[in-house]
Amino acid sequence: MPAYPSDRSAEITAALGALPSGTPVSEVARRLMDLFTSGEIEPGTRLPPERQLSLTLGVGRSAVREALAALEILGIVDVRPGSGTYLRGTASDLLPQTLRWGLLIGKRSTDDLLDVRSGLEIYCARLAASRADAGDIARLAESLARMNSAGTDLAAFARADAAFHDALARAAGNDALVDLLHVVRSLLQVYADRAVHDDDAARLAIAEHDAVFRAVEARDEDAAASAMAVHMATAAARLAASSRD
Repeated sequence: MPAYPSDRSAEITAALGALPSGTPVSEVARRLMDLFTSGEIEPGTRLPPERQLSLTLGVGRSAVREALAALEILGIVDVRPGSGTYLRGTASDLLPQTLRWGLLIGKRSTDDLLDVRSGLEIYCARLAASRADAGDIARLAESLARMNSAGTDLAAFARADAAFHDALARAAGNDALVDLLHVVRSLLQVYADRAVHDDDAARLAIAEHDAVFRAVEARDEDAAASAMAVHMATAAARLAASSRD
């Protein structure tokens, strides 16, 4: 009987190899996830059945079943009863998602995340100043204009603020940086949405974003990084205060 068109069971099992006796479910899941996010398997590929994975890895079927169940929760695989288990996305799709879950499960502190975001945003601003094209500058200007016109609509202000940072990350021209920033921002979102809560804070945020914009527009890398550092310091203070409310 011919193999299923997207069945790469032989290649997948060969790449996995056996695990030591007594390996916990978490390590089984890790071994599978390492392979699934390696970029070597195309999305939509049907994975080997539990029995075959169990034999290859040298662990019980229950361990494989639990590991696949965990990966399904993470959005890595899609288990279809009566059909099989399939890889859901490309490596670039899956890595930000697994990083987000890893940070959540690890219960990282808000202060740690703010430190990471600050470093990433400052580097992002520096790259954007050297790489932004006319389209990038236009998107940054549009987001800044939306921040200015939001008035007392703090939800609209927050959306425009996020759009500015998204446009800046795109202008940096580094997909890995975009993914990392997306993960960290999403984890801080619950606080970011209420960080700017009055007109004075909004005016200060607009002035700080304008300084970043003008530096990027002028292609001044040092000025862009410095302006973002100033913004991150005040934004981090607001976010930290919000997290304690």
